[in-house]
Amino acid sequence: MVGAGFAGVECVRRLERRLSPAEAEIAMVTPNSYQLYLPLLPQVASGVLTPQSVAISLRRSRRYRTRIIPGGAIGVDTRAKICIIRKITGEVTEQAYDHLVLAPGSITRTYDIPGLTEHARGMKTLAEAMYLRDHVIAQLDLADASEDEAERAARLCFVVVGGGYAGTETAACLQRLTHHAVKRYPRLDPRQIRWHLVDLAPKLMPELGDALGKAALEILRRRGIEVSLGVSVAKAGATEVTLTDGRVLPTRTLIWTAGVAASPLIGTLGAETARGRLVVTPELTVPGASGVFALGDAAAVPDLASQEEGAICPPTAQHAQRQGRTLADNLIATLRHEPLSPYVHKDLGLVVDLGGTDAVSKPLGVPLRGLPAQVVARGYHWSALRTNVAKTRVLTNWMLNALAGDDFVRTGYRSSKPPTLREFEYTDAYLTPDQVRAHTAALRVAG
Repeated sequence: MVGAGFAGVECVRRLERRLSPAEAEIAMVTPNSYQLYLPLLPQVASGVLTPQSVAISLRRSRRYRTRIIPGGAIGVDTRAKICIIRKITGEVTEQAYDHLVLAPGSITRTYDIPGLTEHARGMKTLAEAMYLRDHVIAQLDLADASEDEAERAARLCFVVVGGGYAGTETAACLQRLTHHAVKRYPRLDPRQIRWHLVDLAPKLMPELGDALGKAALEILRRRGIEVSLGVSVAKAGATEVTLTDGRVLPTRTLIWTAGVAASPLIGTLGAETARGRLVVTPELTVPGASGVFALGDAAAVPDLASQEEGAICPPTAQHAQRQGRTLADNLIATLRHEPLSPYVHKDLGLVVDLGGTDAVSKPLGVPLRGLPAQVVARGYHWSALRTNVAKTRVLTNWMLNALAGDDFVRTGYRSSKPPTLREFEYTDAYLTPDQVRAHTAALRVAG
């Protein structure tokens, strides 16, 4: 198993329950021994939840027997059935397999925009969320201490790019943080704090439909967040951002959440892709690669429930978890020489938590907004957490935040080296298909 996201963990949990130790040995390749509950990451960045609440230990399982290999897969030779792994120590090693499940997830999608990777910050990992929280609070501290009005204005201007769930929730949660925090800074005028949400799409979160999308837009604008649609970033710098409509925003904070792309590991297989994702059958097998399965964000899983020809499942946690269960059943069926089943789903709806009592949700197609939507959103996330410990932590954090309010303390993640996209997306760590073949050929010679 490669990857410990929603898809990989759900698959492994089901395999551990349904396979005896005599039937299979399970190994998981992941740099971290936890599953990150990504939908709640904006609440970690805003301080509502602690990092431990959303980092769910892989070893907290009564049936735990999976061997965790601490590292990341950087290449796969499907002919030799070898997975090449770079451990967290930097050592490169190989793991032979009989059956390989690829769930490496996705990385932040970036574009060829001058200065983007050098100056933008992502929101894809736990460390990025913690760095971002420290950075935002640091901007308030530095603005409060500055006597330069231009510097103060730039530090109090925050730009978020991406009008999907991640960007909208990040902007909403962090704006709420600064709105409450500024009351503790008597030298700062709350009207100086400006939040911008920018997206190239003509609508905000179009998956919600026009009515709920407009409701979310109204909530953001009511809070003072300036939403610009049909606009993106033309150039990013250390002290300003230039938008495609010609505006120049003096800012020290650019948060990039404009979509995801499949893990570069997919490119090492030399297999067919669709929209950058690995082509798989409805049964989640990779055509032409014996013993290889794929699912989650990195796989182009056919959406059999869609009326659109050639539709593939969107990269969401809901799909990843369900695909994990289907793949586990199909892998067990393969081992037991039984027929495989296609992945078919029924959409449960969408939830968007905008902080406080603000939310929009569409459970089972029923549009909700305000407090009822908030109850549904948090209820869904709470029930989806994998362990009782995680559920207890999250519920306790929510209650404490509701009673005591936000805390505005930096925790020391800020350093002299800015944690930008370039520092977190290790896209140059992967091998090319030719390098993979050369590596395995060298192994055969050495062996």
